Amino acid sequence: MTLPTIILGIVLSTIYGTAFHFLRGGSLNRLFLFVVLSWLGFWIGHFVGGALGWNFAAAGQINAGMATLGSAIFLVVGEWLSRVEIKKK
Repeated sequence: MTLPTIILGIVLSTIYGTAFHFLRGGSLNRLFLFVVLSWLGFWIGHFVGGALGWNFAAAGQINAGMATLGSAIFLVVGEWLSRVEIKKK
């Protein structure tokens, strides 16, 4: 994987995380959470798609379809889990 491919993946996943933050709102901490979740989901989705041989919407060496799907899953699940409140007795 070349450096421009890695940079493209970082840029795409960062855009996904910031767009999700724009839609869902929140503080600066939540923006950081969404960007990190998007990075993790993007690269995990890319590598899982490659391992399973599922390749759609490729952008150069990036399996952008599976990477986008992975990013979306991580963002939705991470946002849902971050809203859980623990009650203290």
